[in-house]
Amino acid sequence: MSTSGLRVLIIGGYGAFGSRLARLLAGDPRFHLLVGGRSAEKAETFAAGLEGGAKGVVFDRDGDVRAQLALLRPAVVADLSGPFQDMGEDRYRVARAAIALGIDYIDVSDSRDFVSGIDALDDEAKARGVFVLSGLSSFPALSFAAAEKLAIEFAEVHKVSSGIAPSPRAAIGLNVIRAIASYAGKPVKVTRGGIPAESTGLAGGPGMVIAPPGCVPLRWRRFLLADTPDLSLLPQRFRHLQEAFTGAGAEPRWLQSLLMFAARLVRYRLLPSLAPFAPLIHAASRSLASGEARGGMFVRLEGLGHDRQALAATWHLVAEGDDGPFIPAMGAAGLLRALTDGKRPGSGARAAIAELPLGAFEDGFRPLAIRTGIRRQRAGDRRLSLYQRVLGDEAWGMLPPAVAAMHALNDGELRVCGQARVERGSGLLAGLVAAIIGFPRAADDIPVSVTFKAEHGRETWTRNFDGRRFRSRQSEASGRHAHLLAEDFGPVRVFIALVPEGERLRLLIRGWRIFGLPLPLFLAPDGNTFEEQRDGRFHFHVEIGGRLTGLIVRYTGWLEPDQPAMPSSSTSSASRN
Repeated sequence: MSTSGLRVLIIGGYGAFGSRLARLLAGDPRFHLLVGGRSAEKAETFAAGLEGGAKGVVFDRDGDVRAQLALLRPAVVADLSGPFQDMGEDRYRVARAAIALGIDYIDVSDSRDFVSGIDALDDEAKARGVFVLSGLSSFPALSFAAAEKLAIEFAEVHKVSSGIAPSPRAAIGLNVIRAIASYAGKPVKVTRGGIPAESTGLAGGPGMVIAPPGCVPLRWRRFLLADTPDLSLLPQRFRHLQEAFTGAGAEPRWLQSLLMFAARLVRYRLLPSLAPFAPLIHAASRSLASGEARGGMFVRLEGLGHDRQALAATWHLVAEGDDGPFIPAMGAAGLLRALTDGKRPGSGARAAIAELPLGAFEDGFRPLAIRTGIRRQRAGDRRLSLYQRVLGDEAWGMLPPAVAAMHALNDGELRVCGQARVERGSGLLAGLVAAIIGFPRAADDIPVSVTFKAEHGRETWTRNFDGRRFRSRQSEASGRHAHLLAEDFGPVRVFIALVPEGERLRLLIRGWRIFGLPLPLFLAPDGNTFEEQRDGRFHFHVEIGGRLTGLIVRYTGWLEPDQPAMPSSSTSSASRN
C-alpha cells in the first residue's frame, strides 16, 4: 500500500457513498486513502479490496473526534456518512475538530439546514487557513453547476426546478431513506411568486421525462418535493426568481405513491413522523425493486433570454446500470483531484456551490455509463423540423449529412426515390397485420419512393413500393412520452426514441397504443430499425415484428431526392402576400 500522496480520511468509507468515493480515487498514486468507520473489520476488509491499496481505520463520529483526527493526521477529512439531517445539536463537531487541527474538510451533505448553516464556521476556518466545504453532492453542488451553465443563456431566471430519479435497481442506503423520512409530511420553506412560502415535504410536484439529447429517455416520473439546500440558496443567486422546486422521483411508482400517502398522514398529524419507518421503507425499496436499471437527474431554468424572448433550458442526465450512485461522490472526487493539481479552494466555510464547474463533473462521468446534455425551448422552435425538435440541437448535430437532409423539412413537400428489398413474415397473424397496414409484398429489388409532407409541426409519410402504398403520420410526442417521436399507422400509435450512433440514427420503440389504449411494451412491435449514411447516400433498414407475430416486414434500401423540397401552398401564399 502506498503511504505517499494526499492523506484523505473518508468517514463512512465503506458505506453507500463513501465506498464509491474510495473506488473513484483508488489506484491514483496522488492519494493515500484512510477508509474510516465504526467497524474495524468492515473498514479493513473493504480497504483491502481497493485497487492500489488503502488503509481501514476505526472512526466514530460520536466519540472524541478531535483525538481521533489527531491520531490519524489526514490532510483532508471527507465526511460521507450522514444522514446530515440528524446530526444533533453539535452537528458541526467533525468540521470544528478539523478546523482546530488545521485540517481541510468537505462533505456530501444535502441537508438544507446543515449546508446553509456551515458559514457559521467561516471566521474560524479563515483564521486557521483551511477550507470547509459542505454540500459536494447532487444537491447542491451538481445542481448549481448545471444551473450556472444554463444561466449564461438567460437575462432573467424566473423559475428553477430540479430533480433526481434514482434507479430502482440501485442499492439506496439507509441513511438516504432516513434523510427523506425526516422531512416527509413536514413544512418545507419554498419560493412562490417571488416571496417565501410554505409547502409539504414529499408533496406532489411536476412530472418529467429525463432525456439527454441522443439518449433513450427515462420513463416519465412524478417528482415529490425534497427539502434540499437549493431551496435556500437559489433565491440568493437569482434576483428575479419567482419559483424554485427540488424533488425526487422514485420507482416503482406504487412505492412513491405509498410514500406520498404516508407523508399526508404526517401532514395531518395522524403520524408524528416517518423517521421510525425508515428501516421498513429501506427494506421494501430493496426487496420489491422493479423497473429499468437506469436513473437520472434534471435541472431546468425558465425565464427570458438575452433577446427578451421566453426561454426554457433543461440539463438532463441519464445513468445506466449501477453507475448512478457514483454521482453524489463525483463532486468530492473532483475537488480532491483539483487539490492535488494545485487548485486549492479559498479558506473559509461555505456551501460548495461555486467550487466546481459543470465540466469538472462531466469529466468524471466519462468513464462511466452516464450521458448528459441540454435541451432548449425557444420562441420560434416551430421553424425547426420535426426531427430536429425531437432530437434537440446537440443530437441533431451528430447526424451524418445524408440522414439530416432527409429530415430537414419543416414545411412543404419533399419526394425521394430509390431501390428496396422487402421481406415478409410467414405467420398468419403477421400476414394479417401487414395486410391491414398495407405493408409491401416480398420483393428483391423494386423501385421505392417516399413523399414527405410537413405542415403544422407534423409530417405525413407516403411510401410507394412499386405501386403499393402505405401511409403514416409522425409528430412530436408530449406529456409522459415527451422527447419521443409519435408515429401513427391507422389506430396504432408507437412512441420512438431517436438515438444517433456514429453514422446511424437508430429508432427504438418505447411505448405503443391501439385506439388510444396503452399496451405493455413487451408486446409492442419491435425490430432492428435504423437509418445511415453509406457512400454519401441515405440508406434505411426497417424491421417490424413482435413476440406474438414474429417478423411482419423488413425492408432495406436507399433513397435520394427526386425533386427539391416544395413549400406548402399556405407558405407560398404567405410569402406572396
